[in-house]
Amino acid sequence: MKAAACLAPTLTLLLAVPALAQGPPMPGPEHEILKRDVGTWDSVTEMQFPGMPPMTMNGTETSTLVAGRWLVTEFRGEMMGMTFEGQGISGWDPAKKAYVGVWADSMSTSLSQSESTHDAATNTLKGWMEMGDPSGGKSKARTEESWPTADTRVVKVFGPDGSSEPVMKMTYTKRK
Repeated sequence: MKAAACLAPTLTLLLAVPALAQGPPMPGPEHEILKRDVGTWDSVTEMQFPGMPPMTMNGTETSTLVAGRWLVTEFRGEMMGMTFEGQGISGWDPAKKAYVGVWADSMSTSLSQSESTHDAATNTLKGWMEMGDPSGGKSKARTEESWPTADTRVVKVFGPDGSSEPVMKMTYTKRK
């Protein structure tokens, strides 16, 4: 397995060389959505899991755009008296015609993966996130990300039970 992991970057480079001779791919209109998240954001996360009292976490998210195509996010906050840190990367996958992402944080032992599409009528990214659960398996949750204003972003995560109420709501306010 390690040998395959070491070969992957080499094979990727070898396959990319002919395309790179023409220059790297240019960001397209789909990448404009990613640009909205660039900057530093103050976050309030409200969580309501079944059988538990409501919890709130304040945090800060900093996001940068790599080569105009990949949004790299770092989050830091405090939850239940412990530091919570997370990092993610997301971007447009032209083969899937969807936004894809991965996320890792200090309270998880596996990567979370996500996929979503943009609904222009509601200015919302709608999709799913698959993450590890306490039993050691995986669970999939519905997600929605919207921008009520240029300086406000709201992310909702719905439980895997199909509930219409989110188990987590993150409200972000962009710093000036």
